[in-house]
Amino acid sequence: MIMRAEVVCVYGDERAAKAVATALAPDNLQVPEGLEISTVAKGREVVSVVGLDGRAETLLATLDDLLACMLTAESML
Repeated sequence: MIMRAEVVCVYGDERAAKAVATALAPDNLQVPEGLEISTVAKGREVVSVVGLDGRAETLLATLDDLLACMLTAESML
């Protein structure tokens, strides 16, 4: 099954959004086959898109990991 999810987080300023997006970039470099992840800062927003050709459980686990990494990055601001 092909699935796609988009996560949008809004921050207080562009600097914070860019810092979070930059912190997430290394996690997007090497992903398993069938999985695509992109994260970009757009103004005050951080937009992450996850695409998967696979199981719903894998998508949920990936989103959980993504959000955990976002929380870690936010705690460093």
